[in-house]
Amino acid sequence: MSIGNSNSPEDDQPSTAEERPEAGPSIGRTLQQARIVAGLTVDEVSSITRVRTPIVHAIEQDDFTRCGGDVYARGHIRTIARAVGIDPAPLVDSYDAAHGGRPAPTPAAPLFDAERIRPERQRPNWTAAMVAAIVAVIGFVGFTAFTGGEDGGKRPVAEGSVSPKPAPKQTGKVITQTPVVPKPPKAPKPDPSDSAIAAAPKDLVTVVLTANDGESWISAKDSTGRTLFDGMVEQGDSKTFTDKESIDLVLGDAGAVQLFVNGKEIKDDFQPGQVERLTYTKDDQRQGQAQAG
Repeated sequence: MSIGNSNSPEDDQPSTAEERPEAGPSIGRTLQQARIVAGLTVDEVSSITRVRTPIVHAIEQDDFTRCGGDVYARGHIRTIARAVGIDPAPLVDSYDAAHGGRPAPTPAAPLFDAERIRPERQRPNWTAAMVAAIVAVIGFVGFTAFTGGEDGGKRPVAEGSVSPKPAPKQTGKVITQTPVVPKPPKAPKPDPSDSAIAAAPKDLVTVVLTANDGESWISAKDSTGRTLFDGMVEQGDSKTFTDKESIDLVLGDAGAVQLFVNGKEIKDDFQPGQVERLTYTKDDQRQGQAQAG
């Protein structure tokens, strides 16, 4: 069962932008042809790239006024080109050539001329010097009077000295320490295949997918066409879908996803960046190969 959309790659109208035979297809026309070859609709490209559908339509018509500026236009071109499986660099270069090139970097501000401002010569602070001298004299006089008035020539005890304290008396109480009990090691996480097998009832079709090698856009629908999930699955996250009859999937990056159907791993050799449309029923993997949608 294929996923229903309001538009399909085969129904897209060709770009209205003028193409020069000697220059090749325009940017919008190139992106549109690559999308059709990849088997994607405009809505699916919008879901994968997060670029709104009207902007995708406008770019395929070589209308970049809705992008909001050259910086955003270049970013949309790169994102859409990667989604449909082509190199974005020649398209960005073509855009720069048609729109005056990239802006020149802003020159750095001139270095500050330290020679223009010289520090003012400070005058000596005679008041502070006089106060320091007076304090020194008063301290010397006080120290002399303190040492001369002692009987028997005893030396004064230096300030800050502390007489030793007697050692505390030992009591009959015995201090016991609570033994430290080591924490038990954490149980290892279950293998994804074990979880997938445990979550696969025989009367339902069960699909478990995990984004092991990167993030991927995922769309899942049940046998009635109801959308179960439509969005990005981050690396390391898992999703589980069940239905009585079938599950329809669209994988934006099939090479990043590990699939388990009815408790069995799908061993298809999906390539990174490959878009796949798949349909699985409750008899798949229990009887043989999965059905490709």
